Amino acid sequence: MARPPRQRPGAWVPLLLLLLAGPTTCAASPADDGAGPGGRGPRGRGRGDTGADESVPRHDSSYGTFAGEFYDLRYLSEEGYPFPTAPPVDPFAKIKVDDCGKTKGCFRYGKPGCNAETCDYFLSYRMIGADVEFELSADTDGWVAVGFSSDKKMGGDDVMACVHDDNGRVRIQHFYNVGQWAKEIQRNPARDEEGVFENNRVTCRFKRPVNVPRDETIVDLHLSWYYLFAWGPAIQGSITRHDIDSPPTSERVVSIYKYEDIFMPSAAYQTFSSPFCLLLIVALTFYLLMGTP
Repeated sequence: MARPPRQRPGAWVPLLLLLLAGPTTCAASPADDGAGPGGRGPRGRGRGDTGADESVPRHDSSYGTFAGEFYDLRYLSEEGYPFPTAPPVDPFAKIKVDDCGKTKGCFRYGKPGCNAETCDYFLSYRMIGADVEFELSADTDGWVAVGFSSDKKMGGDDVMACVHDDNGRVRIQHFYNVGQWAKEIQRNPARDEEGVFENNRVTCRFKRPVNVPRDETIVDLHLSWYYLFAWGPAIQGSITRHDIDSPPTSERVVSIYKYEDIFMPSAAYQTFSSPFCLLLIVALTFYLLMGTP
């Protein structure tokens, strides 16, 4: 019986080696450097495009580098380390008394030489366009107000008050005096309102228009009025009776177009200023100098 032809042992070896080496010698993917037409690198960038390399930020893929970059962005920036911080803003500009009698009119009530932070009561006014700006301050933890009256008596008066409420805010409210009672009016002509309660003082600033549509409770400030000055305690943001029985008033009607700096001594400094007291002092002095008969 004839034997089948004997195959040479080396004929299938190259084929086996090719099959075994095939997965490791396949062409690189287009994402690898040098892959693709023209030998372009990652994201279609050519090998010679050095400018493109510089425009694309390169990061180390290690965990340590990632953690360091995250720390720098997350924590150092919050400390304000790489960024400048804005300067603090004063929430309420202090009242300037140096302008009294020059660019604004002022009323001071209290100790001689007092200012907006030390007077028992302080008020200023000045024209700004079609508005009048008022600044009020008083030694109280409740409210401070100014009334516009056709006489020096309480009743039928337009009143603007700055009220310190239980939440620490200072609100501008509009009232109308009905006899000895101040009734709050919902229609409030005030705008650009701001106020603060500091050092046991209520201080505020606001504007109201000079001319308003005819309204019984809102006067036209281009006319002259007596000014009524008052301040007192508040209960849960509601005003109560003023601190003194006879609050001070302006001696004459006030024109918003005329700036004066008027001082009124409080009761503690009026004792020796009345004509009767001065006459009594002169009589006692004369009696002591002449002696008894």
